[in-house]
Amino acid sequence: MSRHRYIVSYDVREPTRLRRTHSAMLGFGDPLQYSVFVCDLSAAELVSLEIVLRKILRLSEDSLLLVDLGPLPGLAERRVRILGQQRLPEVRRFLIV
Repeated sequence: MSRHRYIVSYDVREPTRLRRTHSAMLGFGDPLQYSVFVCDLSAAELVSLEIVLRKILRLSEDSLLLVDLGPLPGLAERRVRILGQQRLPEVRRFLIV
């Protein structure tokens, strides 16, 4: 199954929806900044992400940006560079086997 790297950014107008969006995004990727995430997703995971966010966001007021950087492994892994301090701590994910 092919995975692509995505940059996901959102602008949510209402604080409760903003918190819910951020919490949902933690299940799909890693925060680069407060409303910007990097996500390595399969096609099915991308569909799931969109379904989850459509249930939270009010698209008449909020916006969502999805940028496909390309397939992994490869050039997509090197297309995101961070200069300076990361604003949010790294999220540690654990896989229970």
